[in-house]
Amino acid sequence: MKVITASDLRANLAKVLDAIEDDAEDLVVTRSGHEPMVVMLKSDYDAWRETEYLSRGANGRELRRRMAEMEAGERVEHEVVDLDDEATA
Repeated sequence: MKVITASDLRANLAKVLDAIEDDAEDLVVTRSGHEPMVVMLKSDYDAWRETEYLSRGANGRELRRRMAEMEAGERVEHEVVDLDDEATA
């Protein structure tokens, strides 16, 4: 993750935003006396928020339980059948 000062970001905003878009890499922006902030693609942010939502509460507990079952070999994998292929066969 790249780091830039707020002053450098302000002076090179378009260039920095283009680089974030081209490289799909997050950027940490620092300001003296303030908490650092992160600049990222909106699609990456949306994916992060969805993952965070699915990981909390009952959803998260169930997901972690099922992942532990899979890792312990307690779940059986099944082949996914495409019903459209079955209908034309």
